[in-house]
Amino acid sequence: MLNLSVLLEDAARETPDRDAVVFGEMRLSYSFLDQVANQVANLLVSRGVQPGDKVALSSPNLPYFPMVYFGALKAGAVVVPLNVLLKPREIAYHLNDSDAKAFFCFQGTPELPLGEMGWAGFQEAAGCENFFLLPAGLDVTESPIEGAELFWAALGGQPGTFESVSTKPDDTAVVLYTSGTTGQPKGAELTHNNLLLQALVNDANFERTPHDTFMVTLPLFHIFGQTCVMNVGMYRRATLVLVPRFEPKAAIRTLVDEKVNQFAGVPTMWWALLTDDTAPEDVAAIRENLRVAVSGGASLPMEVLKGVKEKFGVDILEGYGLSETSPVCSFNRPDRATKPGSIGLPIWGVEMKLIDDDWKTVEGEGPGEIAVRGPNIMKGYYKRPEATAEAIRDGWFRTGDIARRDEDGYYYIIDRSKDMIIRGGFNVYPREIEEVLMTHPDVSLAAVVGVPHESHGEEIKAYVIRKPGATVTEEELVAWGKEQFANYKYPRVVEFRDELPMTATGKILKRELR
Repeated sequence: MLNLSVLLEDAARETPDRDAVVFGEMRLSYSFLDQVANQVANLLVSRGVQPGDKVALSSPNLPYFPMVYFGALKAGAVVVPLNVLLKPREIAYHLNDSDAKAFFCFQGTPELPLGEMGWAGFQEAAGCENFFLLPAGLDVTESPIEGAELFWAALGGQPGTFESVSTKPDDTAVVLYTSGTTGQPKGAELTHNNLLLQALVNDANFERTPHDTFMVTLPLFHIFGQTCVMNVGMYRRATLVLVPRFEPKAAIRTLVDEKVNQFAGVPTMWWALLTDDTAPEDVAAIRENLRVAVSGGASLPMEVLKGVKEKFGVDILEGYGLSETSPVCSFNRPDRATKPGSIGLPIWGVEMKLIDDDWKTVEGEGPGEIAVRGPNIMKGYYKRPEATAEAIRDGWFRTGDIARRDEDGYYYIIDRSKDMIIRGGFNVYPREIEEVLMTHPDVSLAAVVGVPHESHGEEIKAYVIRKPGATVTEEELVAWGKEQFANYKYPRVVEFRDELPMTATGKILKRELR
């Protein structure tokens, strides 16, 4: 017996009256959250959902997410979290591919296309038996979309107690779809053991306080937010302050008002907090309370790391992981020396090495592709044995990320293998170029890609956001880059933009820039 729902159940037994989640003026206790999750489990069982069946969930960072997530787990079902920005066609694909038997769907807003769906037609296209609408207002009692069953109405009459199903450690708990940057999205099967061990190991990286408060801006439908924030927070009996959409001034207000002492974000979030014109008294309050700062999801520019330390007085600890690894593989642990720019050392129970294209181990510094082995590795891609066999061999999962390793065993990401630029026969890693561009006094953020070129195959192009008031021109930045890099490395083309395209989790969408 091992069911990930024990994270919520144990917290409800130990600290029933503590605030589990905070959303605006709403503060919900652990006992209440567990009660609603029990009602969700009873609802699913009453609608014919069996252990192992898939339950899809599309919700921003609202109290609905943990309610449904842990309720489905209690019933022995498998949670399939979906990005709230998916279009109806994409949602239908995910529901069909995962064989979902139930779907809890946020009503949406004008920015979220779920709010504009034709419910009956979509229900038929998706082939899903049970649809439950999560209304935009938590107090809504009538369904705003014809034909959709309202969440609260469906829970009416369902008991607030439930004995969780006895799942096994290797049973699938979550199917998490990859971003699909190389073809159709694939569902990574993560087990109860994968996710529970990740919560315990990541919790052990930091000293607890009697009552921790996390700011939750990372989307909970993403594995970074699920594991490193929600699940770790539940294990700690922390208070999770939910922020559905990251905006720097609102995030600053939350950090101050809720006295947040732990925050995990992606580099673009830290960059936004750093460049925000924060009032001195708010900076002082954050410096007093914030003691754990974590970055992941993409490589953190050195200039951002240094700037956050200067502004908020906290060291950002950088980690590394993927959806398929539940997600954390390595981390700059507080008990060891932190090396800026490094993704740290493998976490407890995890092995990492560098390999070449033929899976052969690369000794020494590298570079090479990171391969990972340990209890964090997924079971495989759902219904895709060929893709699983390509990704996993003898327990080792190949990540597609290129790295080097120093003499102390710390790893440093160079780039994604697919992002590598080949210019005139020379390999160019965009990450290196971006790091140096970020040191220019007029550059706030940079993304480098390869674009087609008649003679060189690919040319190096930089997309740049200038700092407020900066006037650097393309010619000036190209000339500056020529002084910084070998001749084949510097960007020949620069395009200035006010913003860069990003995923819902804050990663820069380089495929759109290309």
